[in-house]
Amino acid sequence: MDASFDDMDENRPETRIQDRKEEDLIRIMLATDCHIGVHERDPVRGQDSINTFKEVLQLAAKYDVDMILMAGDLFHENRPSRESLYQTISLLREHTLGDKPVSIELLSDPNDGKAAGYGFPAINYEDPNLNVGIPFFSIHGNHDDPQGVGGHEGALCALDLLSVTGLVNYIGKADITDEPSAQDGVGTNIRPVLLRKGDTRLAIYGVGNVKDQRLHHQLRSNKIKMFTPQDKDDWFNILMLHQNRVKRGAMESVPEGMFDDMIDLVIWGHEHDCRIEPEPVAGKRYFISQPGSTVATSLADGESLTKYCRILDFTCVCRHNFEGTVLSWRFKARLSR
Repeated sequence: MDASFDDMDENRPETRIQDRKEEDLIRIMLATDCHIGVHERDPVRGQDSINTFKEVLQLAAKYDVDMILMAGDLFHENRPSRESLYQTISLLREHTLGDKPVSIELLSDPNDGKAAGYGFPAINYEDPNLNVGIPFFSIHGNHDDPQGVGGHEGALCALDLLSVTGLVNYIGKADITDEPSAQDGVGTNIRPVLLRKGDTRLAIYGVGNVKDQRLHHQLRSNKIKMFTPQDKDDWFNILMLHQNRVKRGAMESVPEGMFDDMIDLVIWGHEHDCRIEPEPVAGKRYFISQPGSTVATSLADGESLTKYCRILDFTCVCRHNFEGTVLSWRFKARLSR
């Protein structure tokens, strides 16, 4: 099913699809909450999560995307089983490595966020020893968040393992603290991954899951600083986060209108009901896309909705004019309805 969003912003410049140049077009696969490993011991549902994750990767390859963005909870458990890790690593190797040239140029520091004490870069396709075809960017969710001491590297999670294997670009591992920074007095600094294809510039900001109360407090207190390029008006800015969007108690959610006005699109993970069509936010210039989970994990009402992912196309001349293709999932075993 095709979907167009030409009427979402009355103030945007008039842009037609034929005006786009192919060399400037960035194509992104958006997905979240794959929950690999959920119900893995169930004889009927055991392979549902890994099968839908496989479908994400197959569709990404079929539609020749430039990258995949995952907004948290790739895994259902903080310590996924060996079977889940084995299948995930195998699928990532099968579908994201290869001879296809990566057409997006990295402009930010490739070593920002790299594993301490090692020489390989944080962004996998900048490593000359790897042959990456489709870069895979992910933040952590509440199910697969960093835990434990982890020695000199601090708390670790499954995404850290996938990162050092060169299969996943793990971003958004920020320590949300109430302590002011010694450098500029701001509690938390978020640096984007800066990418360019032709004349289109993309900044990806990642915020992995933290306690909603803490993030809520930091946003209200202006203690989060989002670094921007000098020519910030020339960039399309995507924010990925994994938090409660629906209120579940006092400060048990993150209000939709609290993000910086420079953001163009928020990819909201954690909520499993599919609201993938970009929705405007009152009083703000950005939109929110909530892909929802790719697999049903419970009998909640939100899980009964059809599961989707999205392919997002955009260029530098069509900000707020999202053209995408909605792709429906087919389940081996469905719990909905």
